[in-house]
Amino acid sequence: MTQTPFRIGQIVPSSNTTMETEIPAMLRAREQILPERFTFHSSRMRMHRVVKEELAAMNLQGLRCAAELADARVDVMSTACLVAIMAMGPGYHRQVEEDLRRVARENHCDAAIMTSAGALVAGLKTLGARKVSLMAPYMKPLTQAVVEYIEHEGIEVIDALSFEIPDNLEVGRRDPMQLLDDVKRLNTANADAVVLSACVQMPSLPAIQLAQDRLGLPVTSTAVSTVRQMLDHLGLAPVVPNAGALLATGHEALSARVA
Repeated sequence: MTQTPFRIGQIVPSSNTTMETEIPAMLRAREQILPERFTFHSSRMRMHRVVKEELAAMNLQGLRCAAELADARVDVMSTACLVAIMAMGPGYHRQVEEDLRRVARENHCDAAIMTSAGALVAGLKTLGARKVSLMAPYMKPLTQAVVEYIEHEGIEVIDALSFEIPDNLEVGRRDPMQLLDDVKRLNTANADAVVLSACVQMPSLPAIQLAQDRLGLPVTSTAVSTVRQMLDHLGLAPVVPNAGALLATGHEALSARVA
């Protein structure tokens, strides 16, 4: 008997080209070793420049997107922009999740509701990380907002690199393998984990496992953390080949070093 595929729903910035690439890539890789199958569905919010004013305006479109995805009866529904939530102040992902859940239920959809921002926090806690270093393409004030948000959740950020790229399309065109050189400038001494890309638009998937192997400590990204929480919500084994500690069958062994 053929199993009905799980429907993955994402609320995506209109200029984001990465989450609809990396999320399917991870789950397609999982399909090569496990039986579950997935389909992918998106609704888009207008945004081009990663500045606070555009992020705030974009957030107002989220409820419309939730209603649209509810019509598709997705099994899990997630926002796909970390900084739009973290820039609004500590803990804001919980309010967003509550609002999206209300709209989904009003439209007869029982999807699990999550945000990429909340997923990164949850992923770092799953790894047992108390101190992290991260990289992001944002202008420095937005990166600082991300740092403060994560620290408000009880995780110390010991270093953060800002690449200061305001154009979201340009962020999406960045070569992910460049991160392997960038991370050399990041202070990872005493870090429990590295967030290779705090931004869901900055591609990083091809570099995640390589960076982890070179650094010898858990490496993740917001996209990886999003997949982890999606699988958790769906009650599926959180396993994706070559996607770092958070999606590895042996991630407990790696996280033990920071316990």
